[in-house]
Amino acid sequence: MITLFHSLIGIIYSFWSGTMRVMKSHHEKPVDIRAAVITISSSRTMETDTSGKTIIRFLEEDHIPVLSYGIVKDSVEEIRRQLFQALKDCNCIIMNGGTGLSPDDCTIEAVAPLLEKRIEGFGEIFRLKGLQDIGTATILSRAIAGTCGGGVIFCIPGSTPAVSLAMKEIIIPELRHILSHVQGKPPADDKKKAE
Repeated sequence: MITLFHSLIGIIYSFWSGTMRVMKSHHEKPVDIRAAVITISSSRTMETDTSGKTIIRFLEEDHIPVLSYGIVKDSVEEIRRQLFQALKDCNCIIMNGGTGLSPDDCTIEAVAPLLEKRIEGFGEIFRLKGLQDIGTATILSRAIAGTCGGGVIFCIPGSTPAVSLAMKEIIIPELRHILSHVQGKPPADDKKKAE
């Protein structure tokens, strides 16, 4: 029964993603992406933060400059301070860690109230894809994304496999599309018509 369910979900997702690729080409516009990476952890250091380094690698491989990288403790105030600092220069903030259910996990509590528009599908697709790797334990992830101040914020789990999944399967493929909508830039053809 579960195998049938996974197959059905796979078919639906394949159809949906094919349809979205066609739509995306009409909606995606050139955007200047400036990224920040924030790791939320009370124990990691720059040397041991493999998840933060993985995010940076994916961004750099896609020619997206990373202007800011930092590690903050599991504290709502610290997370918000680092986030507001990053938003001054960056329009893509990727936060990893602190999205689970343990008493210290507070990334979602720090970020969710600041989001202007939530991208509900991000967490849904992340958990759906996680189902294939870790089974129903994927429900423990509270990964979210949304817009804030003309940019986009992603909050993803801190494990390196989860970071790789989010970056490879969702964030990198959709980032330009998301920011095209968030920044409301007209297509190049529309600019020419206006001139």
